[in-house]
Amino acid sequence: MKLCWLDLRKKNDLTPAVLEEAVHQRLDGVVASSVADLADLPPTVKKVLFPDGPELPEDFGQADIVIVTPEKHGEPAVLAARHPGVEFGRYVEIVDAATLEVACQAAATERWSLLWFRDPTKIPLEIVIAAGKAAKGTGSLITVAQDVEEAEIIFGVLELGSDGVMLAPAKVGDATALKASAVSRTPDLDMVELTITATSHIGMGERACVDTVTHFRQDEGILVGSHSKGMILCVSETHPLPYMPTRPFRVNAGAIHSYTLSKNSRTHYLSELTAGSKVLAVDVKGQTRVVAVGRVKIESRPLLSVDAVAADGTTVNLILQDDWHVRVLGPGGVVHNSTELKPGDVVLGYLPTADRHVGYPIDEFCLEK
Repeated sequence: MKLCWLDLRKKNDLTPAVLEEAVHQRLDGVVASSVADLADLPPTVKKVLFPDGPELPEDFGQADIVIVTPEKHGEPAVLAARHPGVEFGRYVEIVDAATLEVACQAAATERWSLLWFRDPTKIPLEIVIAAGKAAKGTGSLITVAQDVEEAEIIFGVLELGSDGVMLAPAKVGDATALKASAVSRTPDLDMVELTITATSHIGMGERACVDTVTHFRQDEGILVGSHSKGMILCVSETHPLPYMPTRPFRVNAGAIHSYTLSKNSRTHYLSELTAGSKVLAVDVKGQTRVVAVGRVKIESRPLLSVDAVAADGTTVNLILQDDWHVRVLGPGGVVHNSTELKPGDVVLGYLPTADRHVGYPIDEFCLEK
């Protein structure tokens, strides 16, 4: 889990409500400019002192961490030796090559490094993260974000991301959104084996190819189904084909009415996906990740209906393009060409338990045929 620090140095009328929200959401740290502002915080949050002025207080009170600017306050290592009960960190403003080098050194040596980048590019942060990893630094990098959207980007830089983000909230709700953005992975799914019971050619219709902005692995695809309570794992075009190049960003997913799964257990129709939509990439072990859609291609093609059943009797249907190169995955990553599926073949799928209303799970009566 990434670290979330809320910067409350500039107090206003919203500060009490934002602070209550931060405590309720169990944010990792609250940052204040004075010892007094940390006094009443509960023990569930780290109390971070980040002084505005050139002088440090004689008594750090209940502060767990003190962030200092060495030019004003002295070196963190020296201060830590004087105050063994407090952890110290270095604040660095990265504005040029020289300060970038300072940040890289901090990432390699400091327990805490609080970084502010003047320019919107994330390349300097990539360099600092790489420097810290190369030096096997054991400290934590906390990067200042201007808003929650930037925090999400910071958490994902170099796939590793900054260890944490410090955000000054603009409104109530920012603390909750920051905490949500720090959740770095989606939960695993319980994949099930489905036995094919029948296939049939149903004629022409529209199918959707979902082109994403990521490369899928060979054991990975997206879940697609005609019903919200049963989906089959459609593989990406990562496996070689005799008549066309591989397109590892694409899943030839199914007919436009079909459901697919996105984050927070929500479903979307393939027909409503657009550039920028999010879908859930799923592998044969049920491991998941959220990926963005770059394009959806909807074209008229002959369609094939595939029926399957789970061990508990749940029936599943998938309608997809009636063509040999369109494929689904079976146990162990076995690839099945859709037109060669026959009764008795086993494929992988997922059985959501809830019905759906505008894509959201809901506990109500719903009969799908």
